[in-house]
Amino acid sequence: MKKVIITGATSGIGRELAVQLADKGYSVGLTGRRTERLEELKQEIGDLAFFRTLDVTDHERAEHVYDELINEMGGLDIMILNAGIGKDKLLPHWISDKQTIEVNVLAFAHGMNFAFRYFKKQGHGQIVGMSSIASLLASGRASTYTASKHFISNYMTGFRRKVKRIKADITITDLRPGFIKSELTDNVKNMFWVAPTDKAVRQMVKAIERKKSHAYITKRWRLVAWLAKITPQFVWDRI
Repeated sequence: MKKVIITGATSGIGRELAVQLADKGYSVGLTGRRTERLEELKQEIGDLAFFRTLDVTDHERAEHVYDELINEMGGLDIMILNAGIGKDKLLPHWISDKQTIEVNVLAFAHGMNFAFRYFKKQGHGQIVGMSSIASLLASGRASTYTASKHFISNYMTGFRRKVKRIKADITITDLRPGFIKSELTDNVKNMFWVAPTDKAVRQMVKAIERKKSHAYITKRWRLVAWLAKITPQFVWDRI
């Protein structure tokens, strides 16, 4: 039985990942800020679920929580770093940017380092990062969010090269979803190719189990990724 920790498991993609992986027989360690939602998810999943309330920006507590979940589950095979936020329009611009950086960049980097240390010592494991198609795009209206997702993908690339250099049995999987129906996208306008959460997560689970290094979710977003990579900078500057 494989054991996985999922950060940001109280809603959307994280919650659906927990449900689908548990349905496949995985033990799932769940973290999130909303205790009542974790309790509800635990009741739905049953004995395969273990949870701790956690704000991932509290790095010291996160270390303890991850260790506690690993001990309770009896090990760890996969770490899914899913916790993330978008722009909060109700906050002043800098406060919103700071919050995005603390969660999407600093907390992600901390989780990545924790998982890498653990799997290196264990001798094997898989780290899954929730990036975005936005990592390949530039946006004046969501510059901090797109920059944070670019960081996630580039950070994973660096760790993938580190793994190769030390010849460790650690898989680094970069998931890059497009628009997915969730609380994070409820107030986003002009979305297209919006995928239902369950469909998107089925593709994510498949990519994780196949130990892919990259996966666009859903698959049609590979076309957008290709266009983004070949678009000259002067075109981005005019958009």
